[in-house]
Amino acid sequence: MHRIIIAALITTLTVPAFAADEPKTEEEKTLYAIGVVMARQLSAFSLTSTEFEFVKQGLMDAMAGKKPVVEPDAYNSKVQELANVRRKAQGDKLAAAAKELTDAAAKEKGAIKTDSGLVYLSLKDGSGPAPVATDKVKVHYRGTLVDGKEFDSSHKRGQPAEFPLNGVIKCWTEGLQLMKPGGKAKLVCPPAIAYGERGAGSIIPANATLVFEVELLEAKK
Repeated sequence: MHRIIIAALITTLTVPAFAADEPKTEEEKTLYAIGVVMARQLSAFSLTSTEFEFVKQGLMDAMAGKKPVVEPDAYNSKVQELANVRRKAQGDKLAAAAKELTDAAAKEKGAIKTDSGLVYLSLKDGSGPAPVATDKVKVHYRGTLVDGKEFDSSHKRGQPAEFPLNGVIKCWTEGLQLMKPGGKAKLVCPPAIAYGERGAGSIIPANATLVFEVELLEAKK
């Protein structure tokens, strides 16, 4: 799979640049997905355009069968070390910005900030009893980073999510207990009550502040 991905990337790097149309066929969509996967794999390195040129050179030399300038196996540990250093630097930057981001969100009209750092803003009031931590809830939601980049959406999957309220991140466990069925709210979650220093895969970086729009459809024991 990795060989296929690299080969596809090399193909795109060695042909003249052009403005591609939106992918339409299944094959075109598959090729587009390969590009997204590659970008996510490289995102941990926070590459500058100059640094990416070295990555591209290595890929092109390997696919052309040229003798590599450096022996890749000798650099396995250095690759991981660089990823760790870059990931930590990004996480430190996001951690430093978390309080400023939540303080700004708390200034929005109608917003409340709790002791945990959660910022809660009701967008539509519901009715009936609010769920408790041991309840199972059914929700529609959209999750984004503070720059607006979407990382998850039940709407795009075409069906609501159901889960025990005490089985998700602390921000959700706390925030949904402030809601009533039929209500909709915005939750701004600082890293301490989201995914913290570990992040979540290649999509949510370490110490990221997250924003969710949540509609509580149902709560049951």
